[in-house]
Amino acid sequence: MEVQFSDLENAPLIVDCIYKGGKAGNKSDEVLPKLLPKCGNSSGFRKVGRKDKPGEMAYVVLYTSMSELEWPDYLDKETGIFRYYGDNRTPGKNITDTKQGGNKLLEKVFAILNSGMGLEDIPPFLVFKKVGTGKDIQFLGLAVPGNPKISPDRDLVAFWRTLDDNRFQNYEAHFTILNTGDKPISKEWLRSLIEDHDNSLELAPPAWKKFVRKGRNGIEALKAPQILKIPSKYDQLQSDIEGRHCLQRIRDYYKQNPQGFEACARDLIYKMDNHFVDFTLTRPWRDGGRDAIGYFEISSSGKANRPLKIDCALEAKCYAEKNPVKVREMSRLISRIRYRQFGIMVTTSYVHDQAYKEVVEDEHPILIVTASDIAAILRQNAIYSTDVDLWLNDIRESDNRFAAYSKSYAQIVNNMEK
Repeated sequence: MEVQFSDLENAPLIVDCIYKGGKAGNKSDEVLPKLLPKCGNSSGFRKVGRKDKPGEMAYVVLYTSMSELEWPDYLDKETGIFRYYGDNRTPGKNITDTKQGGNKLLEKVFAILNSGMGLEDIPPFLVFKKVGTGKDIQFLGLAVPGNPKISPDRDLVAFWRTLDDNRFQNYEAHFTILNTGDKPISKEWLRSLIEDHDNSLELAPPAWKKFVRKGRNGIEALKAPQILKIPSKYDQLQSDIEGRHCLQRIRDYYKQNPQGFEACARDLIYKMDNHFVDFTLTRPWRDGGRDAIGYFEISSSGKANRPLKIDCALEAKCYAEKNPVKVREMSRLISRIRYRQFGIMVTTSYVHDQAYKEVVEDEHPILIVTASDIAAILRQNAIYSTDVDLWLNDIRESDNRFAAYSKSYAQIVNNMEK
């Protein structure tokens, strides 16, 4: 669904609707000031104040392009969880010393959420995404801070970044898009939040009312389960220019030593999810088979009970873009998975549709990591084309040290047995 620029003032707020920008070529083309009452036209945080309490917010717009390399905002449509980065994005300032005060607002709303008191003072967050080439935007939904499945110490996290050799901190915040049903978000409610906040709850969507009553445990996420399909070659390979540079550098790095990619694949899996542990590289198979064996660790985080470790086998294929993982390679991994194990196929290319179809239709426990996933993992771990070589060199040196230690240890054992 699309709404034209001339119709914005009277347009309802509908999830996934696209609102068209103007054609004048200046700031007057901006959608949000015309679509939403009292809304500004700049920054990622666009705050609208309450008349009854100066300094308090009536509602807040979170605006994102979802395409910034350093700040990968992301909406998981299957869970409704929206990851959004704060506004301290350059060195030189403290984490809350920002022009728009976005990070200070994040601290405040998450503190209210975790205290469970005064939830009515948390402003609704309206999430919009830039689409197309002009000023067009898409409404992703009404959001609240936190999520029932994310613990209070993880929904707002300060982390360090380095830019031009200067360190600084920013926030990573997790919101949830609420399931507001098939009814639009009422502009009358938004106006009431500004003009008559004490009585605004009467006009709020039911999902918002439940959140105000119950807090984190009252969050009902808008979930859109993905229809199972075989991802296309494009889906498995697609990434931005930065991602493609990194992928090509990895392919070039291991061109003369494809088996060296096994250590790289292991490190990628560690970076993808820190529950993967203790991967040991195996001897090269004559047919290029299983490359590493490790565990996926599930723990209660307590000290009394030991964690559950699930065996997994990893196979790594450093292939060119035009060289897919085919049925033969995938079948080889499948055949080597023992009972209560799962497999991981990591490739710098893609998996051929016939091989992928076999995994999906026969429900084989295989985790597939292709070029697009690798690009995303590198981005999430702040590895870019400028430092990907340094990362690859560190992997090689670490692997060489471990190999030397293993050889030395084996010689000691042999001498003792003699």
